[in-house]
Amino acid sequence: MTDSTRSLETAAHPEGLRRVAIDPVSRVEGHGKVTILLDAQNRVQQVRLHIVEFRGFEKFIEGRPYWEVPVMVQRLCGICPVSHHLAASKAFDRVIGASISPTAEKIRRLMHYGQVMQSHALHFFYLAAPDLLFGFDSELNRRNIVGVAQAHPDIARKGVLLRKFGQEVIRVTSGKRVHGTGSVPGGVNKTVSQQDRALLRRDVAQMLAWAQDAVAIAKQLHAQNPALYDSFGSIRSNLLSLVRADGALDLYDGVLRARDAQGRVLFDGASDQGYLELIEEQVKPWTYMKFPFLRSLGPELGWYRVGPLARLQNCDFIPSPLAEIERREFVAGGRGEPVHATLAYHWARMVELLHCVEVIAQLLDDPDILSGELTTSGARRRSGVGVIEAPRGTLIHHYQVGDDDLVTMANLIVSTTHNNQAMNEAVRSVARDYLDGRELTEGLLNHIEVAIRAYDPCLSCATHALGQMPLEVSLLGPDGELVDLVVRSGQGELLRPGPAA
Repeated sequence: MTDSTRSLETAAHPEGLRRVAIDPVSRVEGHGKVTILLDAQNRVQQVRLHIVEFRGFEKFIEGRPYWEVPVMVQRLCGICPVSHHLAASKAFDRVIGASISPTAEKIRRLMHYGQVMQSHALHFFYLAAPDLLFGFDSELNRRNIVGVAQAHPDIARKGVLLRKFGQEVIRVTSGKRVHGTGSVPGGVNKTVSQQDRALLRRDVAQMLAWAQDAVAIAKQLHAQNPALYDSFGSIRSNLLSLVRADGALDLYDGVLRARDAQGRVLFDGASDQGYLELIEEQVKPWTYMKFPFLRSLGPELGWYRVGPLARLQNCDFIPSPLAEIERREFVAGGRGEPVHATLAYHWARMVELLHCVEVIAQLLDDPDILSGELTTSGARRRSGVGVIEAPRGTLIHHYQVGDDDLVTMANLIVSTTHNNQAMNEAVRSVARDYLDGRELTEGLLNHIEVAIRAYDPCLSCATHALGQMPLEVSLLGPDGELVDLVVRSGQGELLRPGPAA
């Protein structure tokens, strides 16, 4: 972290500064805001991304039977429920000592790759495309999926149908498009029917062609303005992801690998069960989202990025031919070092979408998804960790279970939490380059949101906390007047400033 970046995290004299808030951050999942502190010359003194909702799922889960949890945790999110469903299932596989059958693993993989596919399509075409196609400071009422459909109907149609196909893959494997029940501790509860397989196979060739078109769109956008795409919100960081034992990209299972900003391996082949030996979480008083870092490097140097940008550069190869060709072109842009451009997330995301379609096509031709052993079990354990590569990055579920089958502890580190420090660094970089000393406009403030959206954050998933968190409770009268106010500070102190506060 540079000195200039650090100075935007904590202002020296915040009481003498003007506060500008982007509240809420739009076109992301969940609720968050950005606060910017400016001096009299509109020089940026502080920028912070705040997560302002708190949900406490880690406490809700305690005391519940372990077999309920894979369904419960999906309620964290309507965008990536399958990722939580499967991460929890994988953790409880460990608890019950299951050795997953080929049928169960392949059905889970099919479910997961359908999830990543639909999520990537949703983000790129619905949420990011309005900025990328029209410009960051384009007309506000045009920057939405309706505007994309009007100006680029072919692009919008492909995006909608790519997402629909991914949702159909989820439906046939989990029972429902959203919040399904297909995965259970020890395996799955259903196979894929012949009819559903035929339905998906009918459209898979078209999806493959459209996925290639999506990669081409992302590359074309970069080629049209490489200076912008290479520099906008660009930050150097460590990278973390799962990789397969042979170094291949694997979104469902693998070992943990991390690289530094130069691409050098920090650790490799690490078991997901030992994640606590590698990662620590820091708490700050102004947000409900934690700040993970690599223990070996400490909080100042050990923060990292996860997700498509990290995965494509952390792995050695992608085990599907079309996506591997595109990955090689992508990493070549780094000229021997990792690509650190924040906007490069979009290009990497579309390469992964292509990979997902290739994997789905392979799995649909595999007879194991039609029949076979559904569940297994073995010697019980008291704890288990499940790690999966969710659309937004590495997702960790860790549970402890008592002899009565009730959950006694839950710890979740979600993808967006891993990216917390990186998102803050990115918005500070954009504020310094585009806002500093200028009269603020809606278009300029949207530049801040563009940097956040590149990470495709799921803010509702990420709202977990350690220790005493600040809280403000207001009591309003029938006419809306403030009757009472109670504030709990980040140190746990209760204050009652009163109605005049």
